[in-house]
Amino acid sequence: MSTFSTMKQILSWNVNGIRAQAKKGFAEWLRATHPDILCVQETKAHPDQVPPEVAHLDGYHTYWASAEKKGYSGVAVFSKEEPVAVSQMGIDRFDNEGRVLQLEYHNFVLITAYFPNSQSAGKRLDYKLDFCSSLRKICDDHTAAGRNLVLCGDYNISHKPIDLARPKENEKNAGYLPEERAWMDEFIGAGYVDTFRMFNQEGGNYTWWSMITKGRERNVGWRLDYHCVNPRTAELVRSAEIHSDVMGSDHCPVSVIVEI
Repeated sequence: MSTFSTMKQILSWNVNGIRAQAKKGFAEWLRATHPDILCVQETKAHPDQVPPEVAHLDGYHTYWASAEKKGYSGVAVFSKEEPVAVSQMGIDRFDNEGRVLQLEYHNFVLITAYFPNSQSAGKRLDYKLDFCSSLRKICDDHTAAGRNLVLCGDYNISHKPIDLARPKENEKNAGYLPEERAWMDEFIGAGYVDTFRMFNQEGGNYTWWSMITKGRERNVGWRLDYHCVNPRTAELVRSAEIHSDVMGSDHCPVSVIVEI
């Protein structure tokens, strides 16, 4: 691996439909923000359904993992630097839903993921926990191979009571189920680092708000979107932020700057 390092800003955003975002000035926003890498989740589209100015944005290499089911799930990555290799998980039951893209660069591996929603009454909890376990193994394999690793995306989990406005009321709801939080406990306990909490230990910092209840106007939200890194990469993280001023989705972007 090269020893050359540079500051890289990596943004992650659940756009809740890339075609809807395209109509709201997505391409202009990305040009103005110009991150080194932007990872988006819940694209709900195949690239041939997306306006060309978004599907193939000038200055970026673009990669897509779309769900077989139209208008559902999906992830994409816009990267200024061309990665060495791009892949999905290699597991059909997850790749069929466009859940993950892995991008291998010279100095690090970036994984963007749209974690499943466990749904009402935990209807898809087993599927979600299977996904979490499978993704954790991929992360462990990269770490064991000595690679720097960034795992970003919509985890669909609020880890701690501080990470949502109303923890008591949501203990039996998707995204804050005991089994989901236990997986996060194990993941963090294994040495992976929640980058936002490296710099900010305060409550009231959320990345998703219900549109139905107008939660954003009252900041009644959940922190569902993360950049987590393995221990060797944590030493290279310089900042991590939540960009709650960016509108257009029920989620807002989150970012990390890594000297890598």
